[in-house]
Amino acid sequence: MNKILLSFLSILLIGSSSLYAQNRFTEDELNERLERFLQRFPQADLNKDGNLTMDEFRAFRQKTRDTTPERNRGLAKPTVPDVAYGEHEKQRFDLWPVPNAKSPTPLAIYIHGGGFRSGDKSKVAQSTVKQFHDAGIAFASMNYRLSDVGPYPIMMQDAARGLQTIRARAKEWNIDPTKVACYGGSAGAGITLWLAFHDDLADPHSDDPIARQSTRITAAGTLNGQSTYDPQTYEEWFGTSVEMHPALPPFYGVKKESDWQTPKVQQRVKDASAINHLTSDDQVPVYMTYGRENTPVDSSTSPNVWVHHVVLGLKLKEAMEKLGLSCIVRGPDVIPENDPYGSLEKFLIANLKK
Repeated sequence: MNKILLSFLSILLIGSSSLYAQNRFTEDELNERLERFLQRFPQADLNKDGNLTMDEFRAFRQKTRDTTPERNRGLAKPTVPDVAYGEHEKQRFDLWPVPNAKSPTPLAIYIHGGGFRSGDKSKVAQSTVKQFHDAGIAFASMNYRLSDVGPYPIMMQDAARGLQTIRARAKEWNIDPTKVACYGGSAGAGITLWLAFHDDLADPHSDDPIARQSTRITAAGTLNGQSTYDPQTYEEWFGTSVEMHPALPPFYGVKKESDWQTPKVQQRVKDASAINHLTSDDQVPVYMTYGRENTPVDSSTSPNVWVHHVVLGLKLKEAMEKLGLSCIVRGPDVIPENDPYGSLEKFLIANLKK
């Protein structure tokens, strides 16, 4: 296994890193190679945003050289695995209650990324669960139906239903249902922000005890997240036309170009963007982190670059601050003036422990 993995890494390196530096491959060709590698070795995606950068590839290559690789090395085994919140196989979450807690604990829910086309709840590091457990906070990781099953809003509705299921069964797992935060990478970030700002989906008159539960959250965190999924808004914010990200048409159920002009799709585009639900009563603090610098975007910028651009966080921060709401955005060259937390995890812990 070790020799095979090192050989595969070497092939990718020869075909990407060194040659790319000599401009022998285009950025799209490099991205294709990285995507193929990510499909085979998802653990290389260090920030779990569903995309593999060259820095992540190099870090994974070095780690592979320094250690003996093992399948699922460092991943956390769920205490309560595969809890169903619906009939579909993707409507499941894993749970790690705080061991031996004497009173109900807060909960942090992780929602994976992957462009609404891929990703899985299993990619949770032991160190992540330990960090929350050490703070007296339970942890969950959630799957949801993807765009191969159907378009928006099933992804967001699934996450909401999963959250409601946890609240309905909170006593069973010694969880405080009033203290639940969510965070996620990329698509999972978009779902998290949607939950943070969307009107509560609770139906107090429902015969279903799960449907009566709130979908509001205490705090929201994002990794390379999107505050909008509107193609027109992207062009307005970046000041240029951009290449359509391939995840967007299936996300909206678009099969041909004319579908974009249909009322059904236009309503989906409007409703899917978290920023469109933002109002002054959304007292949910937000912490957003980005892995790339705030560089200009033009029409040649790769979709995998602009879709994770820090501008998507800065625009949300601007909108939230106009309403007197709290939003911290951090990137390699975007340093917040006031950040008492220093990291996404510390932000979530602090807000859940209030």
